[in-house]
Amino acid sequence: MKKIPILFILTFSLLFSSVPTYAKEQKADRLWQDETVYSLMVDRFNNGDTKNDIDVNTKDPLSYVGGDFQGVIDKLDYLKDMGFTAIRLTSIFDNTAGGYHGYWVNDFYKTDEHFGSLKTFKKLVSEAHDRELKVIIDFVANNVSAEHPWVNDSTKQSWFHEQQDINDSNDQQELENGWVDDLPDLNQDNPEVKNYLIDAARWWINNTDIDGYSLPEVNHVPVGFWSDFSKAVKKEKENFFLIGVGSQTHTGEWEKYENAGIDSIFDYSHSDKLREVFAGTDKSLQSLEANGEKNIFQHPELMANFFDNENTVRFTSDIVDQKMFPGSRWRTALAYLYSTPGIPMVFYGSEIALNGGEIPDNHGLMNFRTEKELIDYITKLGELRNQLPSLTRGTMDMLYDKDGMVVYKRSFQDETSIIAINNTSKSQNVTLTKEDIEAGKELRGLLKGDLVRSEEDQYDIIIDRDEAEYYVLAKKSGLNLPLVGSLVVVFLLAIAFIILIKNRSKRNGEV
Repeated sequence: MKKIPILFILTFSLLFSSVPTYAKEQKADRLWQDETVYSLMVDRFNNGDTKNDIDVNTKDPLSYVGGDFQGVIDKLDYLKDMGFTAIRLTSIFDNTAGGYHGYWVNDFYKTDEHFGSLKTFKKLVSEAHDRELKVIIDFVANNVSAEHPWVNDSTKQSWFHEQQDINDSNDQQELENGWVDDLPDLNQDNPEVKNYLIDAARWWINNTDIDGYSLPEVNHVPVGFWSDFSKAVKKEKENFFLIGVGSQTHTGEWEKYENAGIDSIFDYSHSDKLREVFAGTDKSLQSLEANGEKNIFQHPELMANFFDNENTVRFTSDIVDQKMFPGSRWRTALAYLYSTPGIPMVFYGSEIALNGGEIPDNHGLMNFRTEKELIDYITKLGELRNQLPSLTRGTMDMLYDKDGMVVYKRSFQDETSIIAINNTSKSQNVTLTKEDIEAGKELRGLLKGDLVRSEEDQYDIIIDRDEAEYYVLAKKSGLNLPLVGSLVVVFLLAIAFIILIKNRSKRNGEV
């Protein structure tokens, strides 16, 4: 007879559960603004095939260390499980000796022998697509290796600009004609050079089925070339994506590159502001409001949001300089990155707070044997970003911003998300009114499980320091009448069954 009390407990647990689950299926018909990109250097990520370990020296930061295509293939499930929907690989083309980073191109039609064969790269793309991961690779169009066969070819001297330094980064002519790091600078105004680069770019799309190019030193190449380039490559594959990677010192207008067909930009000025705010605490986020600074972009929802990449000091280094705990700073930083307009570009090793200074120190070897706390946090952020269209397609309104405590609203169709991030040194309490969001409902926390109900047309949000919460606005939870009816029927049937068994037992006892 202990079944009846147990049944009562189960019934009331279902009826009065205070925080109903809230989940949607992953977005159908994904747009590029829905993607979350994991950016990696092939050589520094994972060694999956020791047969191509040529001249490997793991103790030399300027040497190859063994990462390869097979190593990336072996970790695709790792990336998928963290919620990433696309991967970006720095240049994979054949490089001259020592070009572990991929930017000393020696042949535009071959993979680097240290990374593996073209066949293995095709397998990487195929395996990624099987997991619904898109693949972007660097296409280096600004320069070639000093040892490239063209350099000493007398018939191709017009393929290069004369050697000259770049003294003024605001002088566009110097940027386009100057040599970066003493690398021979290609003359894209030469029709032969232009056609060669475009043909090579088309070849990789048609032979490997990649989904996009990232374009290093995009602002060092004439915008007219990019216009022809983008038209040509986008004819080869529907929805092909182009991301411009500008030089760190460039602060000029990006609109002309967007007009030329480049879909997204790595804007270092925005990244610098992100780093300044989130490396420490108690700093206002006003300079980061998407509806402010990012108005310089026609499509802010497609801009690359990042804290660091292959060209910068690691963000963890900034945190350490502030004498802060990297895990806490990374959590609040990523909570912002994943929930504001733009495409998150997460550099490999961020999930373990990998540290590093200037190049090549920032190109440290990935370590997969680490604590999982930050990885689990990124996984949850990725899950929510993939489930909630408001985080990637919604409008954004800043509701509260004071000394590191921010609350903002993302709205898309009938979905409203409220993001609260406490990047201060103490707990914070923020009250939202009916002028901010609709009254009479509740905010269901999906990241930490918080629940805030409307009381007198107000929502009182309390967030501990170094914490964030993603809320969705929903009807107040309470009795679910259809569920009540079903449970009543089940309960009555259970009682009838127990009575029937009891009566049968009595009859058997009488016999």
